[in-house]
Amino acid sequence: MNDSEFLIYQAADGKITIDVRLEDETVWLTQAHMAELFGKSKQTVSEHIRNIFNEGELDEEVVVRKFRTTTRHGAIEGMTQSKEVLFYNLDVVISVGYRVKSHQGTQFRIWATQRLKEYIVKGFALNDDRFRSGSSMSYFTELQKRIREIRLSERFFYQKIKDIYVTSIDYDPKAEKTIEFFKIVQNKLLWAISQQTAAELVYLRANGDLPLMGMQSFDKKGLAVGKADVSIAKNYLNQDEITLLGLIVEQYLAFAEAMAQQRTPMYMKDWIQRLDLIIQLNGRELLTHAGKISHKLALEKSSKEYEKYKEAWTQREREESLKELEADLKKLNPPRKPGRGNE
Repeated sequence: MNDSEFLIYQAADGKITIDVRLEDETVWLTQAHMAELFGKSKQTVSEHIRNIFNEGELDEEVVVRKFRTTTRHGAIEGMTQSKEVLFYNLDVVISVGYRVKSHQGTQFRIWATQRLKEYIVKGFALNDDRFRSGSSMSYFTELQKRIREIRLSERFFYQKIKDIYVTSIDYDPKAEKTIEFFKIVQNKLLWAISQQTAAELVYLRANGDLPLMGMQSFDKKGLAVGKADVSIAKNYLNQDEITLLGLIVEQYLAFAEAMAQQRTPMYMKDWIQRLDLIIQLNGRELLTHAGKISHKLALEKSSKEYEKYKEAWTQREREESLKELEADLKKLNPPRKPGRGNE
């Protein structure tokens, strides 16, 4: 069986892109392939295909082929078994893509609609040599380059993790699940290195009586501390925690590059599962709960401590100003040296 590949993803410029390796001038996918491609169950894909044939949209004899595939034997270790499996060509993939309801299905329709508009306006649709020949999958080449740039960047560890997730096949920055996804990942990392969630770190470590409110990885001084700064969990991490976080993230980035090198497409759920494995390999505990402190409580506590800190800082500024004023007055009116008087 030929090894066709078909990916739908959002490119770095925000455009929906399809990357495909063609075999025999088309692409052949199983129902399982399409289920993974569109993020739906195999049963759902099967129902759509059955409806496509029942409605006469496509001729089953033309668009379906049987290929013999070899897999590991399920019962006998070290043995393989072969069987015939139904494969469907690009026409079926397109038809299913217009019927399926999922994020990936929506991405597919956006891409297809763009191509259709291009055809209507210009009278043709662009089809460059790479796409036409199917000689390479540009997605993985671009992905490896992006991951190397992320690894070498000076951005903080959290941002590097976010940059990695943007490469996910099903990434959508506007989706609620994406925002929630980042919160889950942040808390997983913080718990692994400190046994505290983001909210717990802020609530338990924010202290208006301490220098910089207890923030140990905050690189600004004095007045530069703003209200927004004191509610950011990473600012309260100590040096040992920062070091461990860096080691875990570097392992994660190395894994990401290995997946790209092996041409393994990664979905957002895959990244979370792999993060759990890396955390466990480092002998750290997995976060399995929501924590004891809510985000609201953490914000209220940090705001209260910030007001205390700001008031103390203002008082210190007044005292320093008075000392400077007294010093300036002494310079202007130096005390007279005692004389011997008139003889």
